[in-house]
Amino acid sequence: MARAGLDPNSVLQAAAELADTTGLDNVSLAELAKKLGIRTPSLYNHVNGLPELRKKLAIYGTERLTQALTMAAVGKSEDDAVRSIAAAYIGFVRRHPGLYEALSRGADWKRDEELQRVSKTVVDLVLRVLEPYGLKDEMAIHTVRGFRSLLHGFASLEQQGGFGMAIDSEVSFQLLLDTFLAGIRSLYAAAGNEKDNE
Repeated sequence: MARAGLDPNSVLQAAAELADTTGLDNVSLAELAKKLGIRTPSLYNHVNGLPELRKKLAIYGTERLTQALTMAAVGKSEDDAVRSIAAAYIGFVRRHPGLYEALSRGADWKRDEELQRVSKTVVDLVLRVLEPYGLKDEMAIHTVRGFRSLLHGFASLEQQGGFGMAIDSEVSFQLLLDTFLAGIRSLYAAAGNEKDNE
């Protein structure tokens, strides 16, 4: 019998809390059951083993990240929107290091349709935020990939204690964003010049 009041969402929330406090590698069915105050076999009423739990955590984390980025983008445009979702992304990783780890590694993003669907919502959001810069088609996708790499790289290095010097890393992050924004404006100008010369 499943414990009264326990549902798949509460199991995921507990697993996410466990990942954030102890690290993703320490999330096991036994530890999750202990946190929930149930016997390990009872978890199988909600999740079909650890691989499925990891997948569900990746989906849950991606949906939570998308919500955070969407809220950050509301009412903003161009540079303000880019800076706001960048800050929301870094803030999410700082608050949810284990959950972020779940969405950034271990899941089979290339083969799993459900994972691809939730991943596409993040890509579509960033594409909309970057739309005013006038980058089209493949160039827009390249720019989204660059933006993601910038955010993931900074967040991962920060998580791993990679910024050890006594220099404000927030200044480094803002400089990184300044450089990215100057770069996409330059790309847009170059694309406009090419059209004018056609």
